[in-house]
Amino acid sequence: MKVQFTLGRPVLPVSTSSKVEVLVSFSAEAPAEQRRGLNLSVVIDRSGSMAGTPLKQAVAAAKKLVGRLGPEDWLSVVTYDDRADTVVAPQQVKDRAAIEAALGKVRAGGCTNLSGGWLKGVGHVQANQTPERVNRVLLLTDGQANMGVTDPKKLVATALEKAAAGVTTTTLGFGRNFNEDLLIGMANAGEGHFYFIQTPQDAAEVFGIEMEGLSSLVGQNLVVTLKPAPEVKVSSVLNRYRFEARGQEVEVGLGDVYATEPRELALELSVEAGGAQGPMKVATLEYRYQAVEDGAIRERTGELPLMVTLGTAAEAGAAPVDGKVVEQTRKLRIARAKDEAVALADKGKHADAATLLRDMLAELSLGVDKASYDIAEEMEQLAHFATQLEKKKYDAELRKELRDQSYQAGTRVRGDLRLRGTAGGSADTLAAVSDAGSGVVLECAKDGGRLRVRPVSEGYDGGMYVQFPRSLREEGVRYVVEKLVQAAGGFYRVEGNIQRLVRPGEERAARAASTSRARSGKPTASKVTGTAADLPATTAVGNGVLVQCVKEGSKLRARVVSDGYDPDFNMRFPRSIREEGTLYVVEDVIPGPGGTSYIACGDIKRLEQ
Repeated sequence: MKVQFTLGRPVLPVSTSSKVEVLVSFSAEAPAEQRRGLNLSVVIDRSGSMAGTPLKQAVAAAKKLVGRLGPEDWLSVVTYDDRADTVVAPQQVKDRAAIEAALGKVRAGGCTNLSGGWLKGVGHVQANQTPERVNRVLLLTDGQANMGVTDPKKLVATALEKAAAGVTTTTLGFGRNFNEDLLIGMANAGEGHFYFIQTPQDAAEVFGIEMEGLSSLVGQNLVVTLKPAPEVKVSSVLNRYRFEARGQEVEVGLGDVYATEPRELALELSVEAGGAQGPMKVATLEYRYQAVEDGAIRERTGELPLMVTLGTAAEAGAAPVDGKVVEQTRKLRIARAKDEAVALADKGKHADAATLLRDMLAELSLGVDKASYDIAEEMEQLAHFATQLEKKKYDAELRKELRDQSYQAGTRVRGDLRLRGTAGGSADTLAAVSDAGSGVVLECAKDGGRLRVRPVSEGYDGGMYVQFPRSLREEGVRYVVEKLVQAAGGFYRVEGNIQRLVRPGEERAARAASTSRARSGKPTASKVTGTAADLPATTAVGNGVLVQCVKEGSKLRARVVSDGYDPDFNMRFPRSIREEGTLYVVEDVIPGPGGTSYIACGDIKRLEQ
């Protein structure tokens, strides 16, 4: 493995206390000649809340995964709602058609027994586990764990235990109702990855990213021990890796290293420099990992001395600062700030959270490369999040974007995983025109889990991005701007007024931001005639509430299986349409008398899968 380090400041002044940032990179010496065999279990949440497009896209992504596996790889597929079922028993991938056919029969059901499904997948991986294979569970869910083991601390502790035994866990959270703290915690403890599937179409993309890494594994379980010199202290580990301080020493677990994606470790060291000029060893970095060589697992170790140069104050001041170290450590500090903002907003301190992000934005705007599109996007993101928090528009989707961006920046170095998110934007307040006139036409489209804006007018490079207000970005919308100016970093900046481009007859003046209106009138209990077969059918849940009919003894009971409701509550639901196993989409569900039951209100449709 290739190990390199870079200092943010290569020269420190003698006889002073200084802070120095260090960036250590672990990468493959060369592409692997042959990829490791894979031993995977795909665990799919088929609870009611996954019904419709999310489950279809999850299954489609799993089928694409099957297409990337070879006959030497092992695969199992588990689905779960109230219970966990094995739909593809552990087998080598020799009959793709049969595996894909089994996946095609997966249908949505009831509640979310996450622990049951995940542990069954772990058991399948353990059945064929060898040190030479990559042994991993891919856990897909869109909801809260509400059956089986539901305590997040126990689930995270179990993920750590399973990883120590050689079975790692990657988690994929769909939509806006899953517990991101739980899934991030399980991924960190489980030595895998976390992905936020904000829209169902993201599933295939992130499956591809995960497979790209698993297929290029060069080192597993990379552990770094930093042994500072007596005059040096480890001030901070800036990444989101698990670490443990042992006196002056610090041990950090970095997980796996891929040929397609190096691992980076960013540190801040406090140095009490002596009076002698010249080279100084500030720390020794020891590392160990496992690699497969000649068909057998081998443990490899190494060490790297971290050296700085001590010089005069003038020499230290004249020494160039390493731009890559500054940029990467700044990204990691921004990631921390996003997590801190979430913690404040969770306590209702929205103004404090916004101030924290605006302070980070002000710091970022000083001395950064204004020509960098990545920096421009980061600044736009921070401004957008701060504005939403100031308006107290802090919802589940915004929280997930903040947590996901923090996680990806803190653990990965892939550009296609940075700053993902599509929530919170709207072009509704803009004046709408049907004639672009002399203006420049732009279009907003979804690109790799992000909303990007590009020019479509002639004379401009349609492959270049446009720095554009995040709050106005809305997929599929076209805009008219007065002027575009090309920045040195290969992107455009908007100058002047921004309008929305619409069809003739849809023109209008700019308007104030709309506010949500409360439902008018009191919800009334649902009334229907006929049986379940007479209900109108739908293939999507939309803004409705999902209800399932289950048999308990000799009775048919209706229960709510959408997230945020208690499935154990009884429910006032028309008896004539109750049919065992059927899923219904109800317009609204309200608490019953005493708050320990529910009442179905409004229209009821039968969900078809």
